[in-house]
Amino acid sequence: MSVSYEKLAANSYQPAAKAKAIFLDRDGVLNEEMGDYVWTPDRFRVLPGVPESLARLKAAGYYLIVVTNQAGIAKGLYTRAHVLALHELVQQASGYQLDALYLSESHPSVSESILRKPDSGMLEKALARFRLDPAQCWLVGDRARDLEAAARVGVRGILVGHAEPVGGEQQRAADLAGATDLILSAPQP
Repeated sequence: MSVSYEKLAANSYQPAAKAKAIFLDRDGVLNEEMGDYVWTPDRFRVLPGVPESLARLKAAGYYLIVVTNQAGIAKGLYTRAHVLALHELVQQASGYQLDALYLSESHPSVSESILRKPDSGMLEKALARFRLDPAQCWLVGDRARDLEAAARVGVRGILVGHAEPVGGEQQRAADLAGATDLILSAPQP
């Protein structure tokens, strides 16, 4: 019995297409940057336009993944439970559109971790968990260290706000709404 290669190829296993995601820093992107540690609900303010931007990105087929350094945990200022409570506030404000939260609980003065940005551990974990294609992903952050973590894994970055100067031809936006416009108008890889 003869089997054609065409039939074999047509019945062969085809791996699923890899997914795409937006990695979001928390402070300064999703909520107001207060200049020091924010861990109480009374000081936590979701920035204007965030829920609408998240809805637009979700409608475009992106996973929405928060990646945040939370050094205050390592310093004993607050706990993981405080961070999770504030994440719940963002979720409530945005209609529960965020798919995951990754956080680094370390600070170089107390403990080292490959999860802490500018290292890329949080992004690597999410890339594996969600089977993401880095070329189809973006990171929106307000610090150079956010963009450095993205670059380490081949993810494009957009710097929001005006507080941090960075060299080169880095894409910038005033806020998450502006970053969303850039992402949704960018050519697909």
